[in-house]
Amino acid sequence: MNYARLVDEGLAAVDAALSGRARGIAVRTSGSTGEPREALLSADAVVASATATLERLGGPGHWLLTLPADRIAGAMVAARARVGDTDLVHGDRGPFTAAGFASAAARMPDGRRYVSLVPTQLRRVLADPRGADALAAFDAVLVGGAPPGMTLPPNAVETYGMTETSGGCVYDGVPLDGASIRIGEGGRIMIAGPMLADGFADGDDSAFVERDGQRWLRTGDVGEITDGLLTVRGRGDDVILTGGVNVHPATVERALLAQPGIADAVVVGVADVQWGQRVVAAVVPTPDAVVTLEGLRDGLPLERAELPTAVVVVDSVPRTAAGKIDRYAARAITARITAEEAP
Repeated sequence: MNYARLVDEGLAAVDAALSGRARGIAVRTSGSTGEPREALLSADAVVASATATLERLGGPGHWLLTLPADRIAGAMVAARARVGDTDLVHGDRGPFTAAGFASAAARMPDGRRYVSLVPTQLRRVLADPRGADALAAFDAVLVGGAPPGMTLPPNAVETYGMTETSGGCVYDGVPLDGASIRIGEGGRIMIAGPMLADGFADGDDSAFVERDGQRWLRTGDVGEITDGLLTVRGRGDDVILTGGVNVHPATVERALLAQPGIADAVVVGVADVQWGQRVVAAVVPTPDAVVTLEGLRDGLPLERAELPTAVVVVDSVPRTAAGKIDRYAARAITARITAEEAP
């Protein structure tokens, strides 16, 4: 029995897996750090993830689908509705807007309501009064795919996970029931549990390792666990080495997004002869905001090495189809602009 491919069949692939007509689903990874691969998720893994999520949130509820169905986040929204035997309401067609979100939310049945959003969507909704009112009526708003970089509303749950873990498996820093986390060599986050993928379609399963008789996924992310809570610092291969100091882009991005006048931001390392790499920020200002390097450096509560040495203003932060920052594209943009602006 084969894995149904999300990229070909969309929500029909989820239905095939959960009805027993397919072994599971084959899901493309985000591709934010290289070429996308397909992770093979068994139906049991999908059900385990969906069940644990519903238990954490307080029981089954109706779900609003605002994410692409050919990616793990959207697929798991459908799976949670199916496992909970509740309604799946589709968002409006076309680009995501706060007005469309509010319109779709109004079509949801009575009862518990859930939705999963990426940070960009959440920011758009909160910036619109009608969207914000609609959002407040949800019992839980799962926010994942990237660091939120904002103060979350009371009903929001910050999630951490990936395609290989059937989506989010750590909610507000605490693993879902059945999931385990640990910090491995080099600070890499490791995850175990019934929601892990069987492997990859290309046969390279080196990311999965055995530790103490248990199968773990060694992620590409670095973090730390304090009092049982996981803090994600960012991807290990995104670390910027500047003047011998390791700088995590996600730390700088969170600080930038907390500043007035910044609607979105990405931080990357640009090659530098003297320092090895420079910390460069690409920012999207809010309407009428004026962003300067001096103003940002004065206002950011960061260590000296973490402060951007250059800032470029862009219309939008490049992102993958799953809503994650496309750092390859961001590096290319910042490197080109800083080179053009150099004396």
